Amino acid sequence: MLTKDKKVLIVGLGLMGGSYAEALTRQGFQVGAVTRSQDSIDYALEQGIIQSGSTSVSQETVGGYDVVVLALYPHVLLQWIADNQQFIKPGALITDVTGVKSQLVYKVQEMLRPDLEFVGAHPMAGREVYGVRNATSAIFKGANYIVTPTPSNTPDAIADVEQLGLLLGCTRISRLTPEEHDSMIGFLSQLTHCIAVALMTGKDVEHMSAYTGDSFRDLTRIARINDEMWSELFLINRPALLEQMDLFTGQMQILRDAIATGDTKTLRSMMKLSTERRALFDK
Repeated sequence: MLTKDKKVLIVGLGLMGGSYAEALTRQGFQVGAVTRSQDSIDYALEQGIIQSGSTSVSQETVGGYDVVVLALYPHVLLQWIADNQQFIKPGALITDVTGVKSQLVYKVQEMLRPDLEFVGAHPMAGREVYGVRNATSAIFKGANYIVTPTPSNTPDAIADVEQLGLLLGCTRISRLTPEEHDSMIGFLSQLTHCIAVALMTGKDVEHMSAYTGDSFRDLTRIARINDEMWSELFLINRPALLEQMDLFTGQMQILRDAIATGDTKTLRSMMKLSTERRALFDK
């Protein structure tokens, strides 16, 4: 059980890591951080987001923590574990915030010392800005939170990571296998980002912002995108994402054909179905 005497280390003090830190500090946990930028450490200390922080990784800066949250890009996360797991406290629980799982979770579990346990997790939250200066625990309020356990995980560790989601402020906790997660995220998150990017790059209109309405603004909100992170996520999850992109283009072709042929029945049928499904999100 995650009692408040447990010390939490955030590795990677960006938007998501900083938001974790703020949320857990508000809950009364002692939170420390390790990250590359001294400016990020200084800001987080000044704002009371963390109680200690360092830009170096050592036994002193890492070894005293019971829970380690890895808020890193996937390739950085794997390298960090390889280089630094020697410093982690025996019996510590490790989790992450990463948006891909099947190419990450099993590799981490294979790499880890036998006295450590990793349970993958993914809070379905975020913003179109970056860095700890934009971090806020408010992004987790009412958010969904997915845990991706494997047969290697213990019931207690899974329960602790699920509890972590509730402590952040998430309200719906789900369990998926890493493969189920990646298929679902390919559709619900990565595909939607692809659509937003395609819309923003598909037509070059001078002064576009002077003409647009709410529908275009709402649909392209996530087109302000971290190209380094999202390109890595897309490519790691390539098979699942391509499958979802093919599904989408198939539906778009049906719509196009209906418009081209004047098929009102198909148009209205698709619109009614989309309205019914979208209404479920508002309940």
